[in-house]
Amino acid sequence: MVGRSGHGGWRLREPSVLPGFSLAFGYTVLYLSLIVLLPMAALVVSAASAPLGQVLATLAEPRVLAALRLSFGAALLAASINAVFGLIVAWVLTRYDFPGRRVLDALIDLPFALPTAVSGIALVTVFAETGLVGQWLAGLGIRVAYTWAGVTVALVLIGIPFVVRTLQPALMALDPALEEAAASLGARRWQTFLRVTLPAITPALLTGFTLAFARGVGEYGSVIFIAGNLPMHTEIMPLLIIIKLEQFDYTGAAVLGLLMLVLSFVMLLVINLLQAWQRRRLGLVA
Repeated sequence: MVGRSGHGGWRLREPSVLPGFSLAFGYTVLYLSLIVLLPMAALVVSAASAPLGQVLATLAEPRVLAALRLSFGAALLAASINAVFGLIVAWVLTRYDFPGRRVLDALIDLPFALPTAVSGIALVTVFAETGLVGQWLAGLGIRVAYTWAGVTVALVLIGIPFVVRTLQPALMALDPALEEAAASLGARRWQTFLRVTLPAITPALLTGFTLAFARGVGEYGSVIFIAGNLPMHTEIMPLLIIIKLEQFDYTGAAVLGLLMLVLSFVMLLVINLLQAWQRRRLGLVA
């Protein structure tokens, strides 16, 4: 926090009466620098050392463009699906008490605990053409495994906990008196939800959407098993980066890594700006 000193200048102001802010702040900056900033800086330096022609040629490869469309498109679609159904799940777990609620609540965290490879194998077992569900879908002419739909399903699985766990505290903190007041004034249930409940939880919903989207863009383990990894069709960007590393194209891998970093940062920045605007509009921040 920043405050004005008695001499008219500006100085850092400790956020609480507890001592140790300077030491804790120093450790925070050091930790973030070593864990986040230093690796990112190394990636930028490695990509910047490549000739401009090689960088442009790498970014213009049709295989790279197809992988970008799949990675970001599937992550965006999966995060949107999770935003809708994650809200429903969080609503049920927060507002209703029923037998098995604690078990269902614990299952939400299962994608966190499972290794991503296990999730991928489980999805293939279910959605392959000979799988438990895939064989019925195949009879209807619907393929999930080894298509973009399979990639989206995998990203939905690993992203749902982010939305649910972000929305639950917001729903629990929402004062029921606001909804009761709207109902007493004649508002229907959907009007109460759209005009009272949804605006209050929108910042949390955007946060969950952002986390699910960010996880989906960088997901690897659970996707490669169900995607089929067909170039130009079901090949995701993280896999393409690993392929370039295996081919000893370290410069190309660094360029693609930097591209993913920049695009992810821009999209996350936009979403966080929208979230900040929503909080100001609701008067949640000064």
